[in-house]
Amino acid sequence: MSTEFFWRLPLGTDGPQLSTDKHNRGNSLRRPGDIAPGLLPDGTPDDFTYIDYIAQVAKAAELAGFEGALLPTGPEPWIAAAALARETRRIKFLIAFQATWTLPAYAAQQAAILQNLSRGRLEWNIITGGNPASQRANGDFLEHDLRYKRTGEFLDIIQGLWENERFSYEGDIYRLDNGSLPQGLHNERKPGVYFSGFSDAALDVAARHADVYLNWAEPVDKLKPHIERVRELADKQGRSVRFGLRVDLFARETEEAAWRDLRNQFERLEGKGSSLVKQFTSGSDSVGAARQTAYHKDINGFDDLILGPNLWAGFAKAKPGPTVGLVGSHQNIAERLAEYRDAGFSTFILAANPHLEEALRIGQEVLPLLRTPAAHQTSSPLKATA
Repeated sequence: MSTEFFWRLPLGTDGPQLSTDKHNRGNSLRRPGDIAPGLLPDGTPDDFTYIDYIAQVAKAAELAGFEGALLPTGPEPWIAAAALARETRRIKFLIAFQATWTLPAYAAQQAAILQNLSRGRLEWNIITGGNPASQRANGDFLEHDLRYKRTGEFLDIIQGLWENERFSYEGDIYRLDNGSLPQGLHNERKPGVYFSGFSDAALDVAARHADVYLNWAEPVDKLKPHIERVRELADKQGRSVRFGLRVDLFARETEEAAWRDLRNQFERLEGKGSSLVKQFTSGSDSVGAARQTAYHKDINGFDDLILGPNLWAGFAKAKPGPTVGLVGSHQNIAERLAEYRDAGFSTFILAANPHLEEALRIGQEVLPLLRTPAAHQTSSPLKATA
């Protein structure tokens, strides 16, 4: 089973610390010392925007050997991907977007054009939405299961448009009459569908449409039963599905240095989580988010958040997104990722702060440990060192 590694592009803000409240790159406030956008010595704007910084991260990830880059929801990932395609050569762009905000036929047209412009480097991370208040603020008032029904119909239409010169569809939410892809673009590759969700409604869509089913990190034994269920549901649809893991890393030269530096950052939070974290988790009806929250809810002690070897559930105390991440030496991180690979995961979406420097570090120090051909080893590169 081939393995692919993606790096997360920090659309919006980035910085050397875990907490998004302390980020100093790509921050629209233009504070002294900030980077892209920043200020010149005389206090005037430096004429850079966050996309200039993100382009550097994308190039670093590409040079460091990552196959792809995740563009998360936030500042419009479609536009960012189009800009970054001109800055890079081969790296794939995994665009996270909600089916809600674009009619499926128009999304298919956008995808076909971007595939053509980027030479086939577009993939889709389809998001359904997990915070009702946030959905309503953007004009979406459907409840949880109906949102997944809409996503399923959205992907039905995408599939139909790619498989037919002309395609019509009548569902409960979408209708399409004699739709088609733009002339001359029908042979462009349909983006792979990377999809997540733990509810029954989500798993129904995953079984029918997901090429890669994504999970946030948890202890391996907790995820195994779930991926087996997804595999069985896909098999009933006559399909196979690959599995991916989205996980944050905190890697240092030694395990002791990693835990020490992470503890120092955690203590500087002063018991106050990021304001973005509170917005992200408040009122969410996501089953997957609830699983993640359970690992850190009402737990405030650093050591109490350690779930197992190199597994720490405190990342969501500082920023939105995954709760559980990997902490340790480069060797430790490679060993833990190998355990997930052995459990059936073949796609890894990795991230660390600051994303620019860490893309190079992880690409140079961790990925080679996972890619060294066994036939060329005198001893296993994943063997623990004393």
